[in-house]
Amino acid sequence: MITAEQIRPYKDEMLEMLARIVKYDSSRKSPAGDKPFGEENAACLEEALKIAEEMGFETVNMDNYCGYAEIGEGGDIIGIAGHLDIVPAGEGWDSDPFTLTEKNGRVYGRGVSDDKGACIASLYALKLIKESGISLNKRIRVIFGCNEESGSECMKHYVKYGEKISVGFTPDGNFPGIHGEKGMCAMRAYSKNTKIVSMNGGFVTNAVCDRCETVVKACDVDKNELEKALSASPLASFEITEKDGNITISAIGVSAHAAHPLSGVNAAGCTMIALKAAGMKDDFVDFYLDRIGITCDGAGIGLKCSDDYGVLTLNNGIVKTEEGRICCTIDIRYPVTMTADELKSRCAPFMEDERGIIELKSITESLFYPVDSPLVKSLYDAYVSVTGDDETKPEVMGGGTYAKSIPGIIAFGCKFPNTPDNHIHDANESLDIEELLLQTAIYVKAIENLLAV
Repeated sequence: MITAEQIRPYKDEMLEMLARIVKYDSSRKSPAGDKPFGEENAACLEEALKIAEEMGFETVNMDNYCGYAEIGEGGDIIGIAGHLDIVPAGEGWDSDPFTLTEKNGRVYGRGVSDDKGACIASLYALKLIKESGISLNKRIRVIFGCNEESGSECMKHYVKYGEKISVGFTPDGNFPGIHGEKGMCAMRAYSKNTKIVSMNGGFVTNAVCDRCETVVKACDVDKNELEKALSASPLASFEITEKDGNITISAIGVSAHAAHPLSGVNAAGCTMIALKAAGMKDDFVDFYLDRIGITCDGAGIGLKCSDDYGVLTLNNGIVKTEEGRICCTIDIRYPVTMTADELKSRCAPFMEDERGIIELKSITESLFYPVDSPLVKSLYDAYVSVTGDDETKPEVMGGGTYAKSIPGIIAFGCKFPNTPDNHIHDANESLDIEELLLQTAIYVKAIENLLAV
């Protein structure tokens, strides 16, 4: 069995490869010709495929939606589906988010944990399998997606035009494996009547709104009460300025993944609470606080619930003002035992009144594999074999991965249990270098196990 120590000689090389793809701002941009997610996104894919070719693998670019590298022969394919796209870098970094920076045994940069580091680990697992001389009764294919963070159109493209994956995993969750993923629902809340001049904040729908700038008329609020309410809030900081009869509130909260919204601080929600406390009588302030609020449990739209695998969560990611109308994005992760139809039925009575309206934009069913299924067991056994940890068990998570797009795979790594926060979707995203080596060893063993499934 290949261990992390045996992978150590590749460490510097792996970090060099990671730096080569971290340098690209591969967040989704406007389409450019045959590049559906923008120029830099496509350039990042080309760089990843170039790295794979340098390692001796056959590669294919599937119309800049995704690409893959593979070894082996046969009709069955073990698929490892990672993603090269990232959420926008945002602000608050201590180093350049697009320059791999090493400090105290960790590397920093946007995407190092989600999911570029795991893509490099997967490629090196493929390299080690190839060099080991292990007999391959299946092809092994590392797939690089380019649109996981904003719709997974890349995997829809793969499923439509690529070969079927027999079994596999996506290195985009937690160890020792994710045997279930909550259902996901996207909504938009709109104001009907509001005195708010403008409100704009957040940078992506699947992260907590971490900063928000709001403009209101000075005559609509008590400035002293506003400052008192903001001071009492969990905001990281705020600033109030007054000019030409308007008050501007610049609020800074804390970003967090939408699957764990209570780990963050919603700057828009805190601002709404403060406006209410400052005496502002406004339909949309009331609608927001009643329907969205900052409890993150969906109670305001009749969705507060849980099952044995977790609670429903609700996150407001982006707030924007267009033509005097405020729009708020809502990201819901609902329990694996709840159906999409049940969710729609439960929230229907709360979707509209004279103050505002909520529109359902999309909904995705949950994913669930029993823990004793061959796929889950094979991957879990690989984790235990390499780490010796048989106490931590596979889990259900709120995040959505490629497992919902590609039948026959589950999320497996790359976050280890009981380790420091990697700040995914936040400033100073990082990755422990030792964990990069360890996950590579686990993926080698996982591939060996999947060859027998």
